[in-house]
Amino acid sequence: MTKVNKFNLYSSIVIIFLIVFIFVFNYINYDPKYGYDAEGHYEYVEGFFAMFTPNLSDQASNEITREFFNPPLPYVLPATFSLACRSTVDVEDEAKYCQSYYGKLIQVTNSLIYFLTLYFYLLTFKYITKEKLLNLDVLLPISLLAVNYKTFSMLRGEPYIIFINSVLIFLLSKYLDKEFKIKKKDYLIFGLFLGLIGLSRQWAFLLFPAYGYFLFCNSNREITKRVFKFLVYVFSIAFILCSWFYFKLFFEFGSFTAFNMDPTDLNLINQPLDFYLLSKDQIGYLFTKPIRPYLGNNLLGILYSDLWGDYWGYFVFTSQYLDIGRNQMLIGDYLSRVNIVSLIPTFLICVGLFRTKKVLKETNLKNFIPLLSLSGFLSLSKFIIFKIQAYSPSFVGNIEFNLE
Repeated sequence: MTKVNKFNLYSSIVIIFLIVFIFVFNYINYDPKYGYDAEGHYEYVEGFFAMFTPNLSDQASNEITREFFNPPLPYVLPATFSLACRSTVDVEDEAKYCQSYYGKLIQVTNSLIYFLTLYFYLLTFKYITKEKLLNLDVLLPISLLAVNYKTFSMLRGEPYIIFINSVLIFLLSKYLDKEFKIKKKDYLIFGLFLGLIGLSRQWAFLLFPAYGYFLFCNSNREITKRVFKFLVYVFSIAFILCSWFYFKLFFEFGSFTAFNMDPTDLNLINQPLDFYLLSKDQIGYLFTKPIRPYLGNNLLGILYSDLWGDYWGYFVFTSQYLDIGRNQMLIGDYLSRVNIVSLIPTFLICVGLFRTKKVLKETNLKNFIPLLSLSGFLSLSKFIIFKIQAYSPSFVGNIEFNLE
């Protein structure tokens, strides 16, 4: 009988209860209408059927919402609810009235998606290590990331990508363990999930090349043939499921990856020097006032501040409403302390990543390491390229900041 690690068990249960508390607290105190590009996302919900039902509207998608380039999966549920709500209520502004309800529906749905994501990560780790399902090594680093609670409280496609990718990683761990001796239903299941991830956000396609890595990770020709067959089947199924949206973008806007901004040519001089390097003043602001526009357009400073805090002001505080918000002019002081304290979990997570690499190397799933590394590298690389091409100075709107 396997001995139960009581510290691991009880700590994991405490973390799960804390996560539930955070989601309940956010549900009560936060409205998704304050989220990133919320106005555009809500317009997408309201115009969903006009964009995707033939002959229902003559408007171009980009006239309905500036978020027209986003795939439709994250909007299906709120759009369906909104349509049903507007057809049953009799109020002056039906759309606005229903928004408050499907905004909360989004939060509940995303909370469930978050816990399902956690479950599949735990399941994957259990399958690899043969340990118990509740594992502190998995729960702790994921639950520490403040950006997760922010992302899963808003109307965005990222929660769907994170969830679906957790399912795909679990399935891949099983297939890799079986040396890809799998059944036809496995091709179908993986292909469907792959197609759904393509219908979540455009950048999800950056994960696709990482799967192709398995063609080159094994010198056994039989396994390579199985992997090739697997990739052909699942990519074909994914293409059938999600390609229609990208062809729609192409026929409507002349590009499979249409966007609401015209990118410049890829050139490092598109961005100023302080995009790449933190200045002396910005290093100080990183730990004293990590809110916009103190860090200008610096990549690493903003990534760190938004990972642990709320640099752009869409969650902990809403920078659009500084005149009426609660303690919003003091929020920079609070978030500065958050950034300082977060140096500790940042270090621990980095240590944990190296430990995970060591654990995987000791199993027959060591080829999993390049898959995860390549996925992260491609996603980050595309984000940096996007920032360099779609150059726009730090946006501060009509807000006046005193940098003295």
